[in-house]
Amino acid sequence: MRSEGGFTLLEILVALAVFSLAALALIRLETASVRGAAVLDRTLIANMVARNIAIEAVTDGAPPTRGSSGGVEANGGESWRWTRVVTPTADPRIVRVDVAVQGASGQVLGRTTMVRPAPEEPAVQRPPTP
Repeated sequence: MRSEGGFTLLEILVALAVFSLAALALIRLETASVRGAAVLDRTLIANMVARNIAIEAVTDGAPPTRGSSGGVEANGGESWRWTRVVTPTADPRIVRVDVAVQGASGQVLGRTTMVRPAPEEPAVQRPPTP
């Protein structure tokens, strides 16, 4: 009998099984990568919206009123619900502006905080002392 070099059917089946496992792992990795990129994209846009709302409050000529306000902003082909909270700080001359942005699912995807000068309180006039 003559011995010829080559692979047996069993060796080829084992090699194909190992290759298919590796290919499935790579496909799952690609799916996770695409999903992660989509989440990153949405988070980036939400943070841009939050920063835009906060910058508008900080640079507006009229200081924002204290308390909570909200609205909807369109950006990146989506509608983003935002909430702005203006609170005083330890320094009465400065207010803190916190902005949170939610996606369509209601999950907060972006946040930012800025400070600006507080609105001037109207001067209280005291009656003259006798």
